[in-house]
Amino acid sequence: MNSPILAPAAVLVLWSLIMLFWVAGSRAAASKKLNKADLVNLPKVGGRGQDLDPLLEPSAAWKSHNYTHLMEQPTIFYATVGILALTGQGEGLNLMLAWGYTGIRIVHSIWQSTVNTLPIRFGLFLLSTLCLLAMAIHAVIATL
Repeated sequence: MNSPILAPAAVLVLWSLIMLFWVAGSRAAASKKLNKADLVNLPKVGGRGQDLDPLLEPSAAWKSHNYTHLMEQPTIFYATVGILALTGQGEGLNLMLAWGYTGIRIVHSIWQSTVNTLPIRFGLFLLSTLCLLAMAIHAVIATL
């Protein structure tokens, strides 16, 4: 099966992996700046990256927060894309919405990881969510 709507989903998967490497690099660089005394209270076993957040400069944590966001709502996007592809509805308006969702999520990632002002970030999130909502409605219609 070859459906054009799979391309924006594949791009968002690739972007998510790029964000993972950005997170790792950013955390590693920021962690090198920490004092050993700061690390004493961290869990010795079972620690998570978010345990470091209070110790790191905020901009290092922003990338991690965004990566987490890319593991949340986009899972609904991937399922919706799959439904639209399987029902033959992966072209036209749905394809434009999928590219819109992907593009806006990438801009959202860059914004949150660098500037991170809430009004713009929320606006980008809202726009991407509206694209996803329209796609989800079309997926429901395609399956009824």
